[in-house]
Amino acid sequence: MANPEFDIIVYGASGYTGRLVAEYLDQHYGGRGDAPSWAMAGRSLDKLESVRDEIGAPDTTPLVVADANDPASLEAMCNRTKVVLTTVGPYQLYGDALVEACVKTGTDYADLCGEPAWMREQIDKHEAAAKESGARICFSSGFDSIPFDLGVLMTQKEVIKRTGKPSPRIRGRVRAMQGTFSGGTAASLTETMKAVARKPALLTVLRSSFGLTPGFEGADQPSGMIPRHEKDLDKWAAPFVMAPINTKNVHRTNFLSGFPYGEDFRYDEMMLTSPGDAGKKMAEAAAEMMKNPFGAKPPKPGEGPSKEERENGFYDILFVADMPDGAYLHYGVKGKYDPGYGSTSRMLSETGIALLSCDKPGGIGTPGHFLGEALVDRLQEHADLTFAVEG
Repeated sequence: MANPEFDIIVYGASGYTGRLVAEYLDQHYGGRGDAPSWAMAGRSLDKLESVRDEIGAPDTTPLVVADANDPASLEAMCNRTKVVLTTVGPYQLYGDALVEACVKTGTDYADLCGEPAWMREQIDKHEAAAKESGARICFSSGFDSIPFDLGVLMTQKEVIKRTGKPSPRIRGRVRAMQGTFSGGTAASLTETMKAVARKPALLTVLRSSFGLTPGFEGADQPSGMIPRHEKDLDKWAAPFVMAPINTKNVHRTNFLSGFPYGEDFRYDEMMLTSPGDAGKKMAEAAAEMMKNPFGAKPPKPGEGPSKEERENGFYDILFVADMPDGAYLHYGVKGKYDPGYGSTSRMLSETGIALLSCDKPGGIGTPGHFLGEALVDRLQEHADLTFAVEG
């Protein structure tokens, strides 16, 4: 449609995370003259009405009924909006028809997906059609992988400004984090393992840092899966559970953007513990936990922390770039709120608003490729993230 009814539709607004996205849009932009027009969508009108009332949104907030099992309803929804923000996962169970509808109608799309095998299937299936229709399909628009994707982008910008060329090697190191895994993240990992059992070829995508760059295989990458002592930081580093998706998105941004980081760029992510033997033991324990990161009772989709827990959460990520003279450049990305919910809901919302002004051609991409510094600016102004050179 030439003039859609809405700027943004939040699909899954009656779920835990979708409700937070709707609440953020209402509280942060409600009543402003320049605010985007938006609606709440989901399977049940009664649930949407209930959530609308619970979050204190106006009675006039538009509600749209759409169901992942009814492709016609998804296409009708897409025809009413410029951007769809979806929190309905695991995406490999519920996302196929919505991506197809957005691609068909030329509607921009952003999600919270951390499911690389499914993402690669969508790239292979829909990339050409998305380019033709103009739809911008923007995966991983939450804690996985925005702080990491944009953190590397901004680190490289600083390195290039200082030296005239990109750093060949950057380490992403999580210095501190307080928050919980989402039930959706746990369910996504479970479904990914089931998908690999059905299609063993997917293991190739999951294992490779270049699983989302079809036709391109770059330099050998550090694994990030073995505890190591980082001499320059005087701390031990342990495997980071989200590294397998974040590293793929960082390399896809580089790939889609014409290799501004270079074709031999090397990148890995780990979590920092502490110096000495204590730090080593913590790193080894973290590595052991990677075998079952969610424990005996993983959170269920739809469950999440209290408002107090969300507001008390935070994260602090350091990017260490190798410089030509043998020194290191340090760049920090920090965020308020629980990373998996409080901050993620803000990041997804701001991605949707940034897409309204995006002039990049359609396709299947990343926040770093489609939005870059424009999204960095929005996140710093509205979502309590900071991006800054350190030292």
